[in-house]
Amino acid sequence: MVRKFRAEDLEAVMDIWLETNKKAHSFIDAQYWTEHYETVKALLPQAELYVFENDHTGQIEGFIGLTDEYMEGIFVREAFQSQGIGRQLLDEVKRRKSRLSLSVYKKNTRAVSFYEREQFRIQSENLEEGTGEKEFLMVWNV
Repeated sequence: MVRKFRAEDLEAVMDIWLETNKKAHSFIDAQYWTEHYETVKALLPQAELYVFENDHTGQIEGFIGLTDEYMEGIFVREAFQSQGIGRQLLDEVKRRKSRLSLSVYKKNTRAVSFYEREQFRIQSENLEEGTGEKEFLMVWNV
């Protein structure tokens, strides 16, 4: 079930954030994510967040974060990827917004393909300063 984030979800969400970033972005040193953990933990509750909670176990298995119309990302525990959780999270925010944009690393081909399947289109290619990696700005409109 997709629901709004609650303060008590923060630890689970941060575990997913760290685990997923390290796996999906193996082309970036894992230390980068560890170094940014506390900053993200402090900023995350300021975003508009939705979590996917397993109806049977009560565990948080994924989340999506937004700042206005900008998607900060979709994060799903590795064991639960490719089971429709990311799509459910994305569908929830598509119901709430008429336009979404996001940045995704060019090398994260799995994510790029997912967003393209979900009708996002590449608008530009940029260099992300913190990592030196190329990323796409992708946009979706109703």
